[in-house]
Amino acid sequence: MRVLIPSALRSYTQATWVQAQGASLGEVLDDLDRQYPGIRFRMVDEQARLRPHMRVFVNTRAVLDLAWPLQAGDDVNIVQALSGG
Repeated sequence: MRVLIPSALRSYTQATWVQAQGASLGEVLDDLDRQYPGIRFRMVDEQARLRPHMRVFVNTRAVLDLAWPLQAGDDVNIVQALSGG
């Protein structure tokens, strides 16, 4: 499935869109980490939860649960929240 990588993580992938495999969101993130070592740690904390500044959309639905099931052909959009003053 296609995965949109936010600009802050493109140093890992060198691409805006990449391909990954998995039956759940967590498996897709694991596959991304196999292809691009270290990228998962930037998105998922030590308790296996998405970090507070990360948002993931499957197609158009916001998803927080790494166990969320995915279908072939789904688009996974990873968005990194920005802050500042």
